[in-house]
Amino acid sequence: MNGIMKYINRLSRTTGVFYNSRLRDYGIGQCHHPYILLICREPGIPQEKISREICVNKSNVTRQLTALEEKGLIIRKQDSNDRRVWRVYPTEKMQQLLPVVRQVMGEWNEYLLEELSQQEREVLVQALEKVTARANEAARELLGGRERQP
Repeated sequence: MNGIMKYINRLSRTTGVFYNSRLRDYGIGQCHHPYILLICREPGIPQEKISREICVNKSNVTRQLTALEEKGLIIRKQDSNDRRVWRVYPTEKMQQLLPVVRQVMGEWNEYLLEELSQQEREVLVQALEKVTARANEAARELLGGRERQP
């Protein structure tokens, strides 16, 4: 049996190609969609929480948020109670982009799953949920251990 990462990596790369082609006209790319979904779902989310939620290091989050801010998609504000915390809010422009992102995601999911029966879809999703939960657990432990070191 081949390692599952071969297939997961290929899915990730082809997803990027699809998302980039569909989102290019909106001035965003594949890497921006998780930010858009999360920030719209949780307006005022702390910047550090974004890093944890999408498993991206803090410097990459800062870079992507700067790009989204320059495009007029987000606003960052310092927390009034803790000046070290930056909260991220969607602009109206981002809110209008959210349905487009969801549509692109839906189209890609339907395309990928088109040849699977309903039962095969359910089994696939359940297996991916288990594997993802385990991966998240490992990432939390690894990141937690690294953050405690001097």
